[in-house]
Amino acid sequence: MRLRPFLAFFAAAVLAGLADVDLVTVFGEDTPAALIAALRPDVLVKGADYTVDTVVGADFVKSYGGRVVLAALLPGHSTTATVAKLR
Repeated sequence: MRLRPFLAFFAAAVLAGLADVDLVTVFGEDTPAALIAALRPDVLVKGADYTVDTVVGADFVKSYGGRVVLAALLPGHSTTATVAKLR
């Protein structure tokens, strides 16, 4: 069983349950650039293991006044840690 695709859908369901979240989607492309361009999000969120300069779509989102937010990471709550627990 390939766990990463399953975990992406699980994570999307959890995030979609947050009151301030309007849309969560899982994409099959190598990068979300086309999806970001189509959706034009007000806020683009990525984990704090990235920098704003390395977030795909950050320049585009900022170009129309959107924000890029780097979310804090919690120890032990990565995809890798979750897969290890499931095995």
